[in-house]
Amino acid sequence: MAGLARSVAAAILLLSTTTFGFAANKVIIILDASGSMWAQIDGKPKLEIARESLRTVLQSVPADDEIGFMAYGHRQKGSCEDIELIVPPQAGSASAISAAADSMKFLGKTPLTAAVKQAAEALKYTEDKATVVLITDGLETCGGDPCALGKELKETGVDFTADVVGFGLTADEGKQIACLAENTGGKYIQASDEKALQQALVETVAVPAPAPEPAPAPAPAPSPAKSEFNFTPSVVMAEGGDPITDGNAWEIYKAAADGTRGDQVMTEHGELKTNLDPGDYIVVGRDDEARSEQKIKIEAGKTYDPLFTLNGGTLVIHPHASQGSEISGEARVDFAYPGGSTTHYGDAKATVPAGEQKVTVQIGAGTVTETVQLAAGQTVEKDIVVGVGHAMLNAYYTAGGDKADSSGIGFEIVKAKKKIDGSRESVEHSYGPDSKFWLPPDDYVALTTLDLSVVEQPFSIKAGDNQDVKVALDAGVLAMSAPGAYSIEVFSSKKDIEGKRKSLGLSYGDSWQQTIPAGDYVVVRHASDQGQDKETPVTIKAGERTEVTVQ
Repeated sequence: MAGLARSVAAAILLLSTTTFGFAANKVIIILDASGSMWAQIDGKPKLEIARESLRTVLQSVPADDEIGFMAYGHRQKGSCEDIELIVPPQAGSASAISAAADSMKFLGKTPLTAAVKQAAEALKYTEDKATVVLITDGLETCGGDPCALGKELKETGVDFTADVVGFGLTADEGKQIACLAENTGGKYIQASDEKALQQALVETVAVPAPAPEPAPAPAPAPSPAKSEFNFTPSVVMAEGGDPITDGNAWEIYKAAADGTRGDQVMTEHGELKTNLDPGDYIVVGRDDEARSEQKIKIEAGKTYDPLFTLNGGTLVIHPHASQGSEISGEARVDFAYPGGSTTHYGDAKATVPAGEQKVTVQIGAGTVTETVQLAAGQTVEKDIVVGVGHAMLNAYYTAGGDKADSSGIGFEIVKAKKKIDGSRESVEHSYGPDSKFWLPPDDYVALTTLDLSVVEQPFSIKAGDNQDVKVALDAGVLAMSAPGAYSIEVFSSKKDIEGKRKSLGLSYGDSWQQTIPAGDYVVVRHASDQGQDKETPVTIKAGERTEVTVQ
Protein backbone atom coordinates (compact mmCIF):
# COMPACT_ATOMS: atom_id res chain seq x y z
CA MET A 1 0.00 0.00 0.00
CA ALA A 2 2.92 2.30 0.66
CA GLY A 3 3.79 1.68 -2.98
CA LEU A 4 0.43 3.02 -4.14
CA ALA A 5 0.80 6.10 -1.98
CA ARG A 6 4.22 6.64 -3.52
CA SER A 7 2.67 6.09 -6.94
CA VAL A 8 0.19 8.90 -6.51
CA ALA A 9 3.06 11.03 -5.25
CA ALA A 10 4.90 10.13 -8.43
CA ALA A 11 1.96 11.24 -10.52
CA ILE A 12 1.91 14.61 -8.81
CA LEU A 13 5.69 14.97 -9.10
CA LEU A 14 5.47 14.08 -12.78
CA LEU A 15 3.40 17.20 -13.27
CA SER A 16 6.50 19.24 -12.51
CA THR A 17 8.36 20.79 -15.43
CA THR A 18 11.39 21.65 -13.32
CA THR A 19 13.71 19.48 -11.33
CA PHE A 20 11.91 19.17 -7.99
CA GLY A 21 8.28 19.82 -7.08
CA PHE A 22 6.40 22.39 -9.11
CA ALA A 23 7.53 24.51 -12.01
CA ALA A 24 5.77 27.79 -11.40
CA ASN A 25 6.75 30.38 -8.84
CA LYS A 26 3.25 30.13 -7.42
CA VAL A 27 1.15 26.95 -7.38
CA ILE A 28 -2.18 25.99 -5.85
CA ILE A 29 -2.89 22.32 -5.21
CA ILE A 30 -6.62 21.50 -5.31
CA LEU A 31 -7.69 18.34 -3.48
CA ASP A 32 -10.98 16.60 -4.15
CA ALA A 33 -12.56 16.19 -0.68
CA SER A 34 -15.85 14.78 -1.93
CA GLY A 35 -17.50 11.80 -0.25
CA SER A 36 -16.32 9.43 -2.98
CA MET A 37 -12.78 9.69 -1.59
CA TRP A 38 -13.83 7.18 1.08
CA ALA A 39 -13.78 4.51 -1.65
CA GLN A 40 -10.83 2.11 -1.43
CA ILE A 41 -7.99 1.07 -3.67
CA ASP A 42 -6.38 -2.21 -2.65
CA GLY A 43 -8.13 -2.03 0.71
CA LYS A 44 -7.12 1.51 1.66
CA PRO A 45 -9.32 4.64 1.43
CA LYS A 46 -8.30 6.94 -1.40
CA LEU A 47 -8.29 9.90 0.99
CA GLU A 48 -5.55 8.25 3.09
CA ILE A 49 -3.47 7.59 -0.04
CA ALA A 50 -3.94 11.22 -1.12
CA ARG A 51 -2.86 12.52 2.30
CA GLU A 52 0.29 10.37 2.29
CA SER A 53 1.08 11.40 -1.29
CA LEU A 54 0.79 15.09 -0.49
CA ARG A 55 3.08 14.66 2.49
CA THR A 56 5.65 12.87 0.32
CA VAL A 57 5.54 15.42 -2.51
CA LEU A 58 5.78 18.44 -0.26
CA GLN A 59 9.03 17.16 1.22
CA SER A 60 10.60 17.60 -2.24
CA VAL A 61 9.38 21.16 -2.84
CA PRO A 62 12.09 23.84 -2.53
CA ALA A 63 11.60 26.08 0.48
CA ASP A 64 11.25 29.22 -1.63
CA ASP A 65 8.42 27.87 -3.83
CA GLU A 66 5.08 29.49 -3.01
CA ILE A 67 2.57 26.65 -2.68
CA GLY A 68 -1.12 27.06 -1.79
CA PHE A 69 -3.79 24.51 -0.93
CA MET A 70 -7.49 24.50 -1.88
CA ALA A 71 -10.19 21.89 -1.32
CA TYR A 72 -13.81 21.35 -2.23
CA GLY A 73 -16.53 19.22 -0.64
CA HIS A 74 -14.87 19.19 2.80
CA ARG A 75 -17.43 21.13 4.85
CA GLN A 76 -20.92 20.42 3.53
CA LYS A 77 -22.82 17.60 1.88
CA GLY A 78 -24.58 18.42 -1.38
CA SER A 79 -23.18 21.94 -1.78
CA CYS A 80 -21.66 23.21 -5.02
CA GLU A 81 -20.37 26.31 -3.20
CA ASP A 82 -18.14 24.42 -0.76
CA ILE A 83 -14.76 25.59 -2.11
CA GLU A 84 -12.08 27.01 0.18
CA LEU A 85 -8.53 28.29 -0.25
CA ILE A 86 -7.22 26.84 3.02
CA VAL A 87 -3.53 27.76 2.69
CA PRO A 88 -2.75 30.82 0.50
CA PRO A 89 0.31 30.48 -1.78
CA GLN A 90 3.40 31.09 0.36
CA ALA A 91 6.91 29.80 0.88
CA GLY A 92 7.41 27.13 3.53
CA SER A 93 3.76 26.01 3.46
CA ALA A 94 4.44 22.25 3.38
CA SER A 95 3.63 21.55 7.02
CA ALA A 96 0.49 23.71 6.94
CA ILE A 97 -0.81 21.90 3.85
CA SER A 98 -0.08 18.45 5.30
CA ALA A 99 -1.84 19.39 8.55
CA ALA A 100 -4.87 20.73 6.66
CA ALA A 101 -5.16 17.55 4.56
CA ASP A 102 -4.78 15.30 7.61
CA SER A 103 -7.62 17.01 9.50
CA MET A 104 -9.97 17.40 6.54
CA LYS A 105 -13.37 15.76 6.26
CA PHE A 106 -14.51 14.23 2.97
CA LEU A 107 -18.23 14.90 2.51
CA GLY A 108 -19.59 16.69 -0.50
CA LYS A 109 -19.89 17.16 -4.24
CA THR A 110 -17.32 17.80 -7.00
CA PRO A 111 -17.36 21.44 -8.24
CA LEU A 112 -13.94 21.01 -9.83
CA THR A 113 -14.46 23.57 -12.62
CA ALA A 114 -15.38 26.37 -10.22
CA ALA A 115 -12.49 25.41 -7.93
CA VAL A 116 -9.93 25.66 -10.74
CA LYS A 117 -11.38 29.03 -11.73
CA GLN A 118 -11.14 30.33 -8.17
CA ALA A 119 -7.57 29.04 -7.82
CA ALA A 120 -6.55 30.77 -11.07
CA GLU A 121 -8.03 34.04 -9.84
CA ALA A 122 -6.29 33.68 -6.47
CA LEU A 123 -3.00 33.33 -8.39
CA LYS A 124 -3.82 36.46 -10.47
CA TYR A 125 -3.40 34.40 -13.60
CA THR A 126 -4.10 37.40 -15.90
CA GLU A 127 -1.03 39.17 -14.47
CA ASP A 128 1.48 36.46 -13.51
CA LYS A 129 2.55 32.97 -14.42
CA ALA A 130 0.30 30.52 -12.55
CA THR A 131 -0.06 26.77 -12.15
CA VAL A 132 -2.93 24.77 -10.66
CA VAL A 133 -2.58 21.07 -9.80
CA LEU A 134 -5.96 19.33 -9.48
CA ILE A 135 -6.20 15.94 -7.76
CA THR A 136 -9.69 14.47 -8.32
CA ASP A 137 -11.25 11.04 -8.04
CA GLY A 138 -14.48 12.08 -9.73
CA LEU A 139 -16.00 14.07 -12.56
CA GLU A 140 -17.72 17.45 -12.41
CA THR A 141 -21.05 17.20 -10.51
CA CYS A 142 -22.02 20.88 -10.36
CA GLY A 143 -22.69 21.70 -14.01
CA GLY A 144 -19.29 23.20 -14.85
CA ASP A 145 -17.53 22.67 -18.19
CA PRO A 146 -13.84 21.92 -17.50
CA CYS A 147 -12.94 21.82 -21.22
CA ALA A 148 -14.35 25.29 -21.86
CA LEU A 149 -12.70 26.64 -18.72
CA GLY A 150 -9.32 25.34 -19.87
CA LYS A 151 -9.61 27.28 -23.15
CA GLU A 152 -10.77 30.42 -21.34
CA LEU A 153 -7.91 30.39 -18.83
CA LYS A 154 -5.32 29.76 -21.55
CA GLU A 155 -6.63 32.63 -23.69
CA THR A 156 -6.97 35.18 -20.88
CA GLY A 157 -3.98 34.17 -18.74
CA VAL A 158 -0.40 35.35 -18.99
CA ASP A 159 1.08 31.86 -18.67
CA PHE A 160 -1.52 29.61 -17.08
CA THR A 161 -1.25 25.83 -16.77
CA ALA A 162 -3.61 23.32 -15.19
CA ASP A 163 -2.22 19.86 -14.45
CA VAL A 164 -4.73 17.14 -13.54
CA VAL A 165 -4.29 13.86 -11.66
CA GLY A 166 -7.23 11.52 -12.27
CA PHE A 167 -7.10 9.44 -9.10
CA GLY A 168 -8.75 6.04 -9.58
CA LEU A 169 -10.70 7.13 -12.69
CA THR A 170 -11.31 4.84 -15.63
CA ALA A 171 -9.78 5.68 -19.00
CA ASP A 172 -13.15 6.91 -20.31
CA GLU A 173 -13.71 9.08 -17.23
CA GLY A 174 -10.22 10.49 -17.57
CA LYS A 175 -10.94 11.67 -21.11
CA GLN A 176 -13.73 13.88 -19.77
CA ILE A 177 -11.38 15.96 -17.62
CA ALA A 178 -8.08 15.53 -19.49
CA CYS A 179 -9.17 18.40 -21.75
CA LEU A 180 -8.82 20.81 -18.82
CA ALA A 181 -5.10 20.06 -18.73
CA GLU A 182 -4.62 19.72 -22.48
CA ASN A 183 -6.37 23.02 -23.27
CA THR A 184 -3.92 24.86 -21.00
CA GLY A 185 -0.81 23.02 -22.17
CA GLY A 186 -0.71 20.99 -18.96
CA LYS A 187 -0.51 17.26 -18.35
CA TYR A 188 -3.18 14.70 -17.44
CA ILE A 189 -1.94 11.69 -15.46
CA GLN A 190 -4.13 8.72 -14.70
CA ALA A 191 -3.18 7.55 -11.20
CA SER A 192 -4.75 4.13 -11.38
CA ASP A 193 -1.96 1.83 -12.56
CA GLU A 194 0.38 1.23 -9.64
CA LYS A 195 3.21 -0.35 -11.65
CA ALA A 196 3.31 2.44 -14.24
CA LEU A 197 3.29 5.12 -11.56
CA GLN A 198 6.10 3.44 -9.62
CA GLN A 199 8.17 3.60 -12.80
CA ALA A 200 7.27 7.27 -13.16
CA LEU A 201 8.47 7.81 -9.58
CA VAL A 202 11.83 6.18 -10.31
CA GLU A 203 12.28 8.27 -13.47
CA THR A 204 11.20 11.64 -12.11
CA VAL A 205 12.03 12.02 -8.42
CA ALA A 206 15.17 14.02 -7.69
CA VAL A 207 16.45 14.00 -11.28
CA PRO A 208 19.04 16.79 -11.51
CA ALA A 209 18.39 19.59 -13.98
CA PRO A 210 20.80 19.46 -16.93
CA ALA A 211 23.89 21.57 -16.25
CA PRO A 212 25.15 24.10 -18.83
CA GLU A 213 27.50 22.66 -21.40
CA PRO A 214 31.07 23.08 -20.07
CA ALA A 215 33.71 24.78 -22.14
CA PRO A 216 35.82 22.37 -24.20
CA ALA A 217 38.78 21.08 -22.22
CA PRO A 218 41.86 19.13 -23.19
CA ALA A 219 41.32 15.41 -23.22
CA PRO A 220 42.36 13.92 -19.87
CA ALA A 221 45.20 11.49 -19.69
CA PRO A 222 44.09 7.85 -19.67
CA SER A 223 43.32 6.49 -16.23
CA PRO A 224 42.61 3.03 -14.89
CA ALA A 225 39.07 1.81 -15.51
CA LYS A 226 36.77 2.22 -12.54
CA SER A 227 33.17 1.44 -11.57
CA GLU A 228 30.48 3.79 -12.84
CA PHE A 229 28.98 3.99 -9.32
CA ASN A 230 30.68 3.99 -5.96
CA PHE A 231 27.67 2.94 -3.85
CA THR A 232 25.49 -0.04 -4.82
CA PRO A 233 23.81 -1.47 -1.69
CA SER A 234 21.47 -4.45 -1.67
CA VAL A 235 18.77 -5.50 0.77
CA VAL A 236 17.32 -8.88 1.79
CA MET A 237 14.37 -9.74 4.00
CA ALA A 238 16.28 -12.38 5.97
CA GLU A 239 19.83 -13.70 6.11
CA GLY A 240 20.52 -15.78 3.02
CA GLY A 241 17.44 -14.47 1.21
CA ASP A 242 17.18 -13.13 -2.34
CA PRO A 243 17.82 -9.40 -2.88
CA ILE A 244 14.72 -7.20 -2.92
CA THR A 245 14.54 -4.91 -5.95
CA ASP A 246 10.86 -3.92 -6.07
CA GLY A 247 8.79 -2.20 -3.39
CA ASN A 248 11.77 -1.37 -1.20
CA ALA A 249 13.18 2.09 -0.51
CA TRP A 250 16.44 3.76 0.49
CA GLU A 251 17.00 6.82 2.67
CA ILE A 252 20.47 8.38 2.80
CA TYR A 253 21.42 11.04 5.36
CA LYS A 254 24.61 12.92 6.14
CA ALA A 255 25.96 11.76 9.49
CA ALA A 256 25.99 14.56 12.07
CA ALA A 257 29.00 15.15 14.31
CA ASP A 258 27.36 13.20 17.14
CA GLY A 259 26.67 10.23 14.86
CA THR A 260 22.95 10.93 14.42
CA ARG A 261 21.12 11.66 11.19
CA GLY A 262 21.87 15.01 9.61
CA ASP A 263 20.54 16.47 6.36
CA GLN A 264 18.79 14.06 4.02
CA VAL A 265 20.75 13.41 0.84
CA MET A 266 18.27 11.35 -1.15
CA THR A 267 15.33 8.95 -1.14
CA GLU A 268 15.19 6.24 -3.79
CA HIS A 269 12.88 3.30 -4.48
CA GLY A 270 13.88 -0.08 -5.84
CA GLU A 271 17.44 -0.88 -6.88
CA LEU A 272 19.98 1.80 -5.89
CA LYS A 273 23.11 2.66 -7.84
CA THR A 274 24.59 6.07 -7.11
CA ASN A 275 27.71 8.11 -6.46
CA LEU A 276 28.23 9.60 -3.01
CA ASP A 277 30.76 12.27 -2.15
CA PRO A 278 33.41 11.26 0.36
CA GLY A 279 32.12 11.55 3.90
CA ASP A 280 30.13 9.87 6.66
CA TYR A 281 26.55 8.76 5.99
CA ILE A 282 23.67 6.97 7.65
CA VAL A 283 21.84 4.71 5.19
CA VAL A 284 18.43 3.17 5.82
CA GLY A 285 17.13 0.29 3.72
CA ARG A 286 13.45 -0.54 4.20
CA ASP A 287 10.47 -2.42 2.87
CA ASP A 288 7.21 -1.07 4.28
CA GLU A 289 7.70 -1.15 8.09
CA ALA A 290 10.79 -3.40 8.16
CA ARG A 291 14.06 -1.48 8.05
CA SER A 292 17.80 -1.77 8.60
CA GLU A 293 20.24 1.08 9.26
CA GLN A 294 24.03 1.27 8.76
CA LYS A 295 26.70 3.93 9.18
CA ILE A 296 28.78 4.14 6.00
CA LYS A 297 32.08 5.99 5.50
CA ILE A 298 32.73 6.84 1.84
CA GLU A 299 36.36 7.36 0.80
CA ALA A 300 37.52 8.72 -2.55
CA GLY A 301 38.39 6.12 -5.14
CA LYS A 302 36.64 3.25 -3.37
CA THR A 303 33.39 1.42 -4.12
CA TYR A 304 30.90 0.04 -1.61
CA ASP A 305 28.23 -2.65 -1.93
CA PRO A 306 26.94 -3.23 1.64
CA LEU A 307 24.21 -5.76 2.38
CA PHE A 308 21.22 -4.69 4.50
CA THR A 309 19.26 -7.45 6.27
CA LEU A 310 15.76 -6.30 7.28
CA ASN A 311 15.04 -9.26 9.58
CA GLY A 312 11.38 -8.88 8.64
CA GLY A 313 8.44 -10.83 7.30
CA THR A 314 5.06 -10.26 5.69
CA LEU A 315 1.62 -10.56 7.25
CA VAL A 316 -1.44 -10.88 5.00
CA ILE A 317 -4.69 -10.46 6.94
CA HIS A 318 -8.10 -11.20 5.41
CA PRO A 319 -10.75 -9.65 7.73
CA HIS A 320 -14.30 -11.07 7.81
CA ALA A 321 -17.39 -9.74 9.57
CA SER A 322 -18.64 -13.28 10.27
CA GLN A 323 -17.72 -16.87 9.50
CA GLY A 324 -18.11 -17.57 5.79
CA SER A 325 -18.63 -13.93 4.80
CA GLU A 326 -16.62 -12.14 2.14
CA ILE A 327 -13.51 -10.12 2.99
CA SER A 328 -14.66 -6.86 4.60
CA GLY A 329 -13.62 -3.63 2.93
CA GLU A 330 -14.79 -1.72 6.01
CA ALA A 331 -12.34 -3.35 8.40
CA ARG A 332 -9.56 -1.48 10.13
CA VAL A 333 -6.48 -3.64 10.67
CA ASP A 334 -3.87 -2.51 13.21
CA PHE A 335 -0.47 -4.22 13.26
CA ALA A 336 1.54 -3.81 16.48
CA TYR A 337 5.03 -5.15 15.80
CA PRO A 338 8.26 -4.97 17.81
CA GLY A 339 9.13 -1.27 17.91
CA GLY A 340 6.07 0.27 16.30
CA SER A 341 2.64 -0.03 14.70
CA THR A 342 0.84 0.59 11.41
CA THR A 343 -2.77 0.68 10.25
CA HIS A 344 -4.30 -0.67 7.05
CA TYR A 345 -7.89 -0.99 5.80
CA GLY A 346 -9.76 -3.88 4.23
CA ASP A 347 -7.69 -6.78 2.88
CA ALA A 348 -4.39 -5.90 4.55
CA LYS A 349 -0.76 -6.70 3.79
CA ALA A 350 2.16 -5.40 5.86
CA THR A 351 5.87 -6.13 5.88
CA VAL A 352 7.04 -5.73 9.48
CA PRO A 353 9.98 -6.61 11.75
CA ALA A 354 10.05 -10.29 12.74
CA GLY A 355 8.83 -11.33 16.18
CA GLU A 356 5.52 -11.37 18.03
CA GLN A 357 2.83 -9.49 16.14
CA LYS A 358 -0.40 -8.28 17.67
CA VAL A 359 -3.08 -7.90 14.98
CA THR A 360 -6.31 -6.09 15.88
CA VAL A 361 -9.20 -6.12 13.42
CA GLN A 362 -12.10 -3.71 13.98
CA ILE A 363 -15.36 -3.72 12.05
CA GLY A 364 -17.79 -1.18 13.47
CA ALA A 365 -18.19 -1.84 17.19
CA GLY A 366 -16.66 -5.32 16.92
CA THR A 367 -12.99 -5.88 17.68
CA VAL A 368 -10.84 -8.99 17.86
CA THR A 369 -7.10 -9.26 18.57
CA GLU A 370 -4.84 -12.17 17.68
CA THR A 371 -1.15 -12.78 18.29
CA VAL A 372 0.98 -14.10 15.43
CA GLN A 373 4.60 -15.28 15.57
CA LEU A 374 6.47 -14.12 12.45
CA ALA A 375 9.95 -15.37 11.56
CA ALA A 376 12.39 -13.43 9.40
CA GLY A 377 11.71 -14.08 5.72
CA GLN A 378 8.35 -15.70 6.47
CA THR A 379 4.97 -14.80 4.95
CA VAL A 380 1.94 -15.57 7.11
CA GLU A 381 -1.53 -15.37 5.57
CA LYS A 382 -4.44 -15.45 7.99
CA ASP A 383 -8.24 -15.04 7.99
CA ILE A 384 -9.56 -13.20 11.05
CA VAL A 385 -13.29 -13.31 11.84
CA VAL A 386 -14.61 -10.47 14.01
CA GLY A 387 -18.06 -12.00 14.53
CA VAL A 388 -20.44 -9.08 14.00
CA GLY A 389 -23.84 -8.55 12.44
CA HIS A 390 -25.04 -5.66 10.28
CA ALA A 391 -27.97 -3.38 11.00
CA MET A 392 -29.28 -0.54 8.84
CA LEU A 393 -31.55 1.91 10.68
CA ASN A 394 -34.24 4.21 9.31
CA ALA A 395 -36.98 6.22 10.98
CA TYR A 396 -40.60 6.51 9.81
CA TYR A 397 -43.21 9.01 10.99
CA THR A 398 -45.63 6.09 11.44
CA ALA A 399 -45.25 2.34 11.05
CA GLY A 400 -45.53 1.70 7.32
CA GLY A 401 -45.71 5.44 6.63
CA ASP A 402 -43.36 8.02 5.14
CA LYS A 403 -39.64 7.64 5.71
CA ALA A 404 -37.92 10.49 7.59
CA ASP A 405 -35.16 11.61 5.23
CA SER A 406 -33.79 14.48 7.33
CA SER A 407 -30.03 14.56 7.89
CA GLY A 408 -30.84 15.65 11.44
CA ILE A 409 -31.98 12.17 12.45
CA GLY A 410 -29.73 10.82 15.16
CA PHE A 411 -29.29 7.13 16.02
CA GLU A 412 -27.43 6.10 19.17
CA ILE A 413 -26.99 2.37 19.79
CA VAL A 414 -26.84 1.42 23.47
CA LYS A 415 -26.72 -1.92 25.28
CA ALA A 416 -30.20 -3.08 26.27
CA LYS A 417 -29.06 -4.21 29.72
CA LYS A 418 -28.94 -1.32 32.16
CA LYS A 419 -26.09 -0.70 34.57
CA ILE A 420 -26.66 -0.67 38.32
CA ASP A 421 -27.24 3.11 38.19
CA GLY A 422 -29.93 2.71 35.49
CA SER A 423 -27.83 4.03 32.61
CA ARG A 424 -26.95 2.08 29.46
CA GLU A 425 -23.57 1.65 27.78
CA SER A 426 -23.30 3.63 24.56
CA VAL A 427 -21.93 1.56 21.66
CA GLU A 428 -22.13 3.58 18.41
CA HIS A 429 -23.91 6.59 16.92
CA SER A 430 -24.66 7.98 13.48
CA TYR A 431 -26.73 10.63 11.73
CA GLY A 432 -29.04 10.60 8.72
CA PRO A 433 -31.17 7.98 6.99
CA ASP A 434 -29.76 4.56 6.08
CA SER A 435 -27.36 4.65 9.05
CA LYS A 436 -25.28 1.47 9.12
CA PHE A 437 -23.88 -0.31 12.15
CA TRP A 438 -21.68 -3.39 12.59
CA LEU A 439 -22.41 -4.82 16.04
CA PRO A 440 -21.25 -7.80 18.14
CA PRO A 441 -24.02 -10.29 19.08
CA ASP A 442 -26.13 -8.77 21.88
CA ASP A 443 -29.40 -7.07 22.74
CA TYR A 444 -29.51 -3.38 21.91
CA VAL A 445 -31.73 -0.30 21.98
CA ALA A 446 -31.72 2.28 19.19
CA LEU A 447 -32.24 5.75 20.70
CA THR A 448 -33.65 7.68 17.74
CA THR A 449 -33.93 11.47 17.86
CA LEU A 450 -35.52 13.82 15.34
CA ASP A 451 -36.18 17.35 16.63
CA LEU A 452 -38.52 16.99 19.64
CA SER A 453 -39.23 13.33 18.99
CA VAL A 454 -37.23 10.71 20.91
CA VAL A 455 -38.00 6.97 20.54
CA GLU A 456 -36.41 3.80 21.93
CA GLN A 457 -36.45 0.76 19.62
CA PRO A 458 -35.10 -2.55 21.01
CA PHE A 459 -33.50 -5.09 18.66
CA SER A 460 -31.03 -7.98 18.81
CA ILE A 461 -28.07 -8.92 16.61
CA LYS A 462 -26.41 -12.23 15.88
CA ALA A 463 -23.11 -12.75 14.05
CA GLY A 464 -23.77 -12.75 10.31
CA ASP A 465 -27.12 -10.95 10.62
CA ASN A 466 -28.13 -8.39 8.01
CA GLN A 467 -31.07 -6.53 9.53
CA ASP A 468 -33.21 -3.64 8.37
CA VAL A 469 -34.36 -1.95 11.60
CA LYS A 470 -37.36 0.35 11.11
CA VAL A 471 -38.08 2.82 13.90
CA ALA A 472 -41.64 4.17 14.10
CA LEU A 473 -41.54 7.70 15.53
CA ASP A 474 -45.33 7.95 15.95
CA ALA A 475 -44.86 11.65 15.22
CA GLY A 476 -45.98 14.46 12.95
CA VAL A 477 -44.57 17.80 11.81
CA LEU A 478 -45.63 21.01 13.56
CA ALA A 479 -45.06 24.24 11.60
CA MET A 480 -45.45 27.30 13.87
CA SER A 481 -45.75 30.96 12.97
CA ALA A 482 -45.96 33.84 15.46
CA PRO A 483 -45.72 37.27 13.77
CA GLY A 484 -43.83 39.79 15.91
CA ALA A 485 -42.56 37.19 18.37
CA TYR A 486 -38.99 37.09 19.63
CA SER A 487 -39.35 33.39 20.50
CA ILE A 488 -41.75 30.43 20.22
CA GLU A 489 -42.07 27.76 22.90
CA VAL A 490 -43.89 24.42 22.91
CA PHE A 491 -45.40 22.98 26.11
CA SER A 492 -47.21 19.78 26.94
CA SER A 493 -50.92 20.49 27.39
CA LYS A 494 -51.22 18.61 30.68
CA LYS A 495 -50.26 20.43 33.89
CA ASP A 496 -48.44 18.77 36.77
CA ILE A 497 -49.60 18.75 40.38
CA GLU A 498 -48.18 22.27 40.84
CA GLY A 499 -50.13 23.56 37.86
CA LYS A 500 -47.05 23.84 35.60
CA ARG A 501 -46.68 22.58 32.05
CA LYS A 502 -43.49 20.90 30.83
CA SER A 503 -41.56 22.89 28.20
CA LEU A 504 -40.49 20.68 25.27
CA GLY A 505 -38.46 23.26 23.36
CA LEU A 506 -37.93 26.91 22.47
CA SER A 507 -36.70 28.71 19.36
CA TYR A 508 -35.89 32.40 18.83
CA GLY A 509 -37.62 34.11 15.91
CA ASP A 510 -41.17 34.19 14.62
CA SER A 511 -41.32 30.83 12.82
CA TRP A 512 -40.29 27.30 13.72
CA GLN A 513 -40.84 23.78 12.37
CA GLN A 514 -40.29 20.61 14.39
CA THR A 515 -41.02 16.89 14.30
CA ILE A 516 -42.96 16.14 17.47
CA PRO A 517 -44.68 13.05 18.95
CA ALA A 518 -48.41 12.74 18.31
CA GLY A 519 -50.44 14.33 21.12
CA ASP A 520 -51.82 17.57 22.53
CA TYR A 521 -49.63 20.65 23.02
CA VAL A 522 -49.71 24.38 23.63
CA VAL A 523 -47.71 26.76 21.41
CA VAL A 524 -46.72 30.00 23.17
CA ARG A 525 -45.73 33.23 21.42
CA HIS A 526 -43.30 35.31 23.50
CA ALA A 527 -43.34 39.01 22.64
CA SER A 528 -40.74 41.61 23.57
CA ASP A 529 -43.10 43.42 25.94
CA GLN A 530 -44.00 41.92 29.29
CA GLY A 531 -47.49 40.49 29.44
CA GLN A 532 -47.78 40.07 25.66
CA ASP A 533 -47.48 36.28 25.54
CA LYS A 534 -50.12 34.50 23.49
CA GLU A 535 -50.86 30.78 23.31
CA THR A 536 -52.76 28.37 21.11
CA PRO A 537 -53.57 24.70 21.75
CA VAL A 538 -52.74 22.23 18.98
CA THR A 539 -53.19 18.50 18.36
CA ILE A 540 -50.56 16.58 16.38
CA LYS A 541 -51.44 13.42 14.47
CA ALA A 542 -48.82 10.84 13.55
CA GLY A 543 -47.71 11.06 9.94
CA GLU A 544 -49.44 14.40 9.34
CA ARG A 545 -48.33 18.02 9.01
CA THR A 546 -50.01 20.63 11.20
CA GLU A 547 -49.63 24.39 10.70
CA VAL A 548 -50.56 26.86 13.42
CA THR A 549 -50.34 30.67 13.71
CA VAL A 550 -50.23 32.38 17.12
CA GLN A 551 -51.15 36.09 17.04
